[in-house]
Amino acid sequence: MNVLIVDDSRAMRMIVRRTLRQAGFENFKVTEAANGRDALSKIQQSKPDLILSDWNMPEMDGMGLLRTLRHNKVYIRFGFVTAQGSPAMREKARNAGANFLISKPFTPETFSDVLGHFIS
Repeated sequence: MNVLIVDDSRAMRMIVRRTLRQAGFENFKVTEAANGRDALSKIQQSKPDLILSDWNMPEMDGMGLLRTLRHNKVYIRFGFVTAQGSPAMREKARNAGANFLISKPFTPETFSDVLGHFIS
């Protein structure tokens, strides 16, 4: 499975990558992008099966990325990995077409539980 991790923090991208491995998803091919605009070009190259995106980023945030994908009828499984975990933000993400939202701080168990529903 190809996964695209989108976050403006290089350290957070590394943490998400490590947490994927710790959750048992060590065989994933992982590509990284620094923001939504960067992710759009990486999507063309890496053809991800799953996108794990931060919410707040410069240039194009995660919601902008999700809306652009859905507007263009690109239905890659999409989840937020973000500090924005309020019920209102979860509803906003769901209404925009996100498959899930994982709140920071997270654990490998959280990744396993949530991603296990979307990975065949």
